[in-house]
Amino acid sequence: MTRRLSILSALALAALGVIAAPQPVGANVIERACLQSGRPAASRALCDCIGRVAQQTLTGGQMRAGARFFQDPQRAQDVRQSNRRSDEELWRAWRNFGDTAEAMCRS
Repeated sequence: MTRRLSILSALALAALGVIAAPQPVGANVIERACLQSGRPAASRALCDCIGRVAQQTLTGGQMRAGARFFQDPQRAQDVRQSNRRSDEELWRAWRNFGDTAEAMCRS
């Protein structure tokens, strides 16, 4: 649980500056967010792994929506507590992504 929180925390911090710097060709929004986090644990290898897990477990729309969560934490809370099916599916997908990234990207 703590490791997942630190991976997701790195993503959360990074998502605030997703557009700020030039990006590697082919990097997805999650990988870019991780690379830009400035956190010591955010190595290229870890960010690549997290990006690959995101591509395997999330749709493009889910990745973009998740990046928005970190720009607007209240939006994440609203989605988590929502009874709308689409919000429940999004939240479930992000929880699966976090669990999978934790399992696959441990260093």
